[in-house]
Amino acid sequence: MATMAECRSALEKLSDNLARADGDVRSAAALDRSLSCHIKDLDVTFTGRLASGRIQVLDTVDGPPGEKAEIRLAMTGDDLVSMVNGEMNFARAWGAGRVRLEAGFRDLLRLRSLL
Repeated sequence: MATMAECRSALEKLSDNLARADGDVRSAAALDRSLSCHIKDLDVTFTGRLASGRIQVLDTVDGPPGEKAEIRLAMTGDDLVSMVNGEMNFARAWGAGRVRLEAGFRDLLRLRSLL
């Protein structure tokens, strides 16, 4: 099971990857939205913003997110680490129900290039 530190590190690596992206991925990551990532097996939520092509983690709270972020993710810590390391495909994990992504319809359309 991935630790909280490994999950935070994976989110930082994902942020770095988004910042270096170009084309459609850069355009999708350019959203300015509140973001939450609930790590189900640790029962902890990282909250922050997707802004300027980066993920900014602002807080960590126990349990599910207290407030509804504009983009909401939920998965296990191992799945987060595997996806960021390129060992697991996000779209397949999402389709199989291992990852939950909730956002407004327009945001989902823009985020699809990240998938």
